[in-house]
Amino acid sequence: MAQPLVGGVRSGLRVLVTAGASGIGRVMAETFLAHGARVMICDVDEAALDGWRKAHPDQPAIRADVASQSDVDALFEAAAHALGGLDVLVNNAGIAGPTAAVEDIDPDEWRRTIDVNLNGQFYCLRRAVPLLKAAGNGAIINIASVAGRLGYAWRLPYAASKWAIVGMTESLSIELGRDGIRVNAILPGIVEGPRIDKVIGARAQELGIGFEEMRQRYLEKTALGRMVTPQDVANMAVFLCSSMGASISGQALSVCGHVISL
Repeated sequence: MAQPLVGGVRSGLRVLVTAGASGIGRVMAETFLAHGARVMICDVDEAALDGWRKAHPDQPAIRADVASQSDVDALFEAAAHALGGLDVLVNNAGIAGPTAAVEDIDPDEWRRTIDVNLNGQFYCLRRAVPLLKAAGNGAIINIASVAGRLGYAWRLPYAASKWAIVGMTESLSIELGRDGIRVNAILPGIVEGPRIDKVIGARAQELGIGFEEMRQRYLEKTALGRMVTPQDVANMAVFLCSSMGASISGQALSVCGHVISL
C-alpha cells in the first residue's frame, strides 16, 4: 500500500538565503520562517537589511556581496556560529545585467554579471557543502531563470550565467548525491516586481516602443498569460526542502506559467 505524503519542513531546519532582504529572497526567507525553519540572510542593500532586521530581530542577517570571496567566507563563518551548522543553502543572489546587443555590452558589465550570478553561487557552494555534509543531509537550491533554458536576445550575460547554473546544479547533484545532499535549480519566469519592470523598460527603450506594449509582448509569451509571484517561487523552494521533495534532485524546475519564448 502506498504511504501517504507528509508535508512540511523539519522544525528548526537551518537555512541560509543569499540576497534575502528584499524581493524573491525575502519572500523565500519569510516562507521558511513560517514553516518553522531558522533562517539567516545576507544582502548588499543596507536599507533592505535594516527593514529585515526590524521585522525579524531574532534572525541573523549580515551584509555580504557574494561576488567577493572574502565576504562569502565571512558570511559562512557567521552562519556556522549563528545557526550551529547548515541544512539548506538557497543561492538566490543575482543581478539582471545589461540589456544590449552583444557588440554594445561593456566588458565590465559582463564581468560583474558573471561575478554575481555565477561566481557568487560557486563561492557559496564551496563553503556550504562541508556544513551540509557535516549535517548528514541537506538541500541546495540554486536560483536560475527560464533564461537558463531558452535563448534570450539582448540579455547575453544574464542568460549565459543562468545556463551555467543549470549545468552546475546537475553536476553537483551527481557529485553530492551519495552524501544525501539534494541539489536543484528553480527557474523563475516573469516575476512581478520592480526588477522585471526595469528589464521591460530597458527592452522597450531598445526597441523604441512604450512600456505597456513591451509588457504585453512579454505576457503573450507565457501559456498562462500572466506573471508569477515571488510567493510562487518560495512555495517551490519550501516544497523541495520538505519531506515531499525528498527524492527530487538534479532538476531544473520552472516556476513560470510556461514561458514559451523570451
